[in-house]
Amino acid sequence: MTDKNDTLLLYAPVPIYSSDQGYLLEDQACNGVRLWAENFGRVIIMFPVLHGKAPPSWIPIQTSGIDMERVEIVSLPTAYRPDQFARHYAATRRQIGQLIDRARYLSFAIGGLFGDWGAVAAMEAHKKQRPFAVWADRVESEVVRESVRSAKSAKERIRAALTYRPMAMLERAVIRKATIGLFHGAETHATYAPYAKVAEIVHDIHLSEKDRIPPELLAAKMADAAQGPLRICYVGRADAMKGPHDWIQAMVDLHRRGVDFQATWLGDGEALAAMRAEVASHGLTDRVHLPGFVRDRSLLLETLRRSHVLAFCHKTPESPRNLIESLVSGTPIVGYDSAFPRDLISVHGGGVLTPLNDVNVLVNALETLGNDRPRLAALMKSAALDGDPFNDVAVFKHRSEIIRAHL
Repeated sequence: MTDKNDTLLLYAPVPIYSSDQGYLLEDQACNGVRLWAENFGRVIIMFPVLHGKAPPSWIPIQTSGIDMERVEIVSLPTAYRPDQFARHYAATRRQIGQLIDRARYLSFAIGGLFGDWGAVAAMEAHKKQRPFAVWADRVESEVVRESVRSAKSAKERIRAALTYRPMAMLERAVIRKATIGLFHGAETHATYAPYAKVAEIVHDIHLSEKDRIPPELLAAKMADAAQGPLRICYVGRADAMKGPHDWIQAMVDLHRRGVDFQATWLGDGEALAAMRAEVASHGLTDRVHLPGFVRDRSLLLETLRRSHVLAFCHKTPESPRNLIESLVSGTPIVGYDSAFPRDLISVHGGGVLTPLNDVNVLVNALETLGNDRPRLAALMKSAALDGDPFNDVAVFKHRSEIIRAHL
């Protein structure tokens, strides 16, 4: 069997950083590359490249455990401005076309407009009459549309308003040309499936079996939930699409109602400073903790395991992995209703979903659980059951099998 017969070509929009240690890649993305290589004879993966200091979670690819004998990393120019995209377009499309000729299986992540090399790769594969898959992690055009309301400046608001419609048109055009659409979670699937020849719900998570809460710890957690403050958490970026100000308002209202609670939001982002200011203005610094970015993944999982609920206020159609991480930790999800969380807890009911943008109903749900500890403990058991199907080996194997079956 030649390399091409079992070679997978991927485009992933997560950037790689060029450094004196070689390329640096986000640690969870490294895990994804490793898992792809376990399912295919050879993997060629294209990333946009950046220069300068990488974020804390970017690590040297050479020390990540990836089998570099079977993985080829290809850097593409980062070109998110129209002038950059125009300058690099022709040469990069030729480069992508040559890589397509070297692979049997093709799968491209899409999402964006200028500099979306996944969409360019899809168009080139279609031109070559090659079957290919498209992968979407979230509805990117809707994220941009949401930013029209949350933009800090008139310039950002105008740019978002002019961009989201062409983005949506490009997304739909690429999906229509694809052999199959692989859409992360029910929310993304519900939006994009009408435009796809074949559409599958898939998941992209990086939780191993050792990350799952053990039965004895779950039992202890359920017993511990009988008393003490209601422990609330959120793990994720502090930006507009996550509804951080709704989340803070919910904590303020819980305090006004006399609910005994402790809340923690782990994550950095452009809204973090404003969130801290809101907490201070309401005198809640002893109850609401906003430590910012946490590099230690074990601490993130420990926070989820210790928490009684994960409260969320997601605003846009996406399929955030933190909800799955919460369920795997035996922590019920409590927040705004949409297709993704509804699907996650459809079997065992490991959470409570409330109407979008209605902070008052969310507060009602949290207050009820704070007052009904037997129900809270039962929800923890249900959450763990709903999280049972999810681990990284299984979800990457599932996606690989779909790609082989259709391409």
